[in-house]
Amino acid sequence: MAVNPSIHCTPPLSRSISPRLPVAFCNRVSSLPAFLTEAPIQRIVLVRSQMPSSEDFGHMRSVAESDSHVGSLGASASSAINFLTLCNRLKTTKRKGWINHGIKGAESIADHMYRMALMALIAGDLPGVNRERCIKIAIVHDIAEAIVGDITPSDGVPKQEKSRREQAALNEMCEVLGGGIRAEEIQELWAEYENNASLEARLVKDFDKVEMILQALEYELEHGKVLDEFFLSTAGKFQTEIGKSWAAEIISRRNSRLASKRQ
Repeated sequence: MAVNPSIHCTPPLSRSISPRLPVAFCNRVSSLPAFLTEAPIQRIVLVRSQMPSSEDFGHMRSVAESDSHVGSLGASASSAINFLTLCNRLKTTKRKGWINHGIKGAESIADHMYRMALMALIAGDLPGVNRERCIKIAIVHDIAEAIVGDITPSDGVPKQEKSRREQAALNEMCEVLGGGIRAEEIQELWAEYENNASLEARLVKDFDKVEMILQALEYELEHGKVLDEFFLSTAGKFQTEIGKSWAAEIISRRNSRLASKRQ
């Protein structure tokens, strides 16, 4: 990912830029005093659409470090775009559980998190539960998978090791973001979910399972498969009344479908 520190004069890009300024004006700017021509920070960042390489990660970190002074105001433009480019992997990485079952056109990690966020949005109000925080947790709970990928039980990675890898990846991503308040918030939300440390975290963990079995039911209908594994692995593991209620509705619909097929 290249950074070009030079600023060039170019023809107007729209009508909002006056076409009456003489081209020679650009050539005279360099002769003006420095305090009239130097901006505090001026960069043009060229962002490629390809997946970031290890070299790109190094550059992202160096840009983040140089922009750390703006952390209190949020990410700089360059750090924000670097972070969002990295998060593109969440849109393109397919959920491995579906791949392992031969599902073509399987959902991505971002697809999964998006519907979880919608669940948090439409859920009824619960005493002591901050719905906005639930939405935020849903958006970031799998964010480290942009680097480590979707690690499933079938991969044989111990839970503690999986958590260590994801924490290291999250630290890397927050460096790319440039640190500061927003990076700290992402770290806090992720840790809260990982440790099942609040009512909001427990509700979002239920949404994680609900979204998975709903997707399993949809793939059964679409592909004519039987995906018992996903229903068995979540049975009895819901922690909230909403989670239990929504899961029961999905299972009821599945059982009705299976019963009609036997007739």
